[in-house]
Amino acid sequence: MTSVFEPSHSTSRPPIGGASLADTLPSINFGFDELRDRMAKFTAKFDAFIEQGRKRVLEERNQFRMNVAEMQEDQRMKKKDIEILQLKTSSYQQTISKEAAETREMQTAIASLTTQRDKQAATRDALKAQIASTQKEIDARLAAQRAHAAQVEAQARFNVPELDFWVTNLCLRIEGAGVEDRLKFVYTHVDEKSWEREAWFELSMGGRDYDVRHCRPKLEREKVERVLERVNETRELVVLLKGMRELFVEAMKS
Repeated sequence: MTSVFEPSHSTSRPPIGGASLADTLPSINFGFDELRDRMAKFTAKFDAFIEQGRKRVLEERNQFRMNVAEMQEDQRMKKKDIEILQLKTSSYQQTISKEAAETREMQTAIASLTTQRDKQAATRDALKAQIASTQKEIDARLAAQRAHAAQVEAQARFNVPELDFWVTNLCLRIEGAGVEDRLKFVYTHVDEKSWEREAWFELSMGGRDYDVRHCRPKLEREKVERVLERVNETRELVVLLKGMRELFVEAMKS
């Protein structure tokens, strides 16, 4: 079998100076332009892919940084919240301790007040007993005073003629003062300018000693006390009647 690459023995050599062998070869189109165009498109697509990948990496990195920043901010806020909670916890503990101390103080104060109340109750009971005893003593003294007053009144009945004498001579009349154990003595003819003008005093006989409670016109208390001293020493009513008239006469002149 004859090879296709071997020259045919029947083929004759072309004549020298004629057409070139290359010119006789058929033209072959390898598609370089299409290949170049496809390579350019591939390169553009590859570059676009790389660019998109780079952008995506940058976006993901930026997002990661943002996430990290947010996490750091959250961590900072949580740390701050923890600090605030710790401060509140400390404040609550201090408040609880203070309230516990105040509670103990109040319990102590209540115990002290309870003790004081018990003491005051005991003192009150003692005072009630003392008041009852004092009241009994007062009642006994009042009974003795009434007895003394009755005795004085009985004695005065024997002195009625003498009392009438002094009433007439001293221009005096005796009235009730509206109070038990008290008499009112009214004088006339004590003022030289007006004989009808009256002067009076109220005598209390409820006590052991005589006492002048009210008088008109008003007299100096010291002078009245001196008259009362003489009366209580002598126990003679006429001394009081004469002494008070003299004081009224002196007061009317001034």
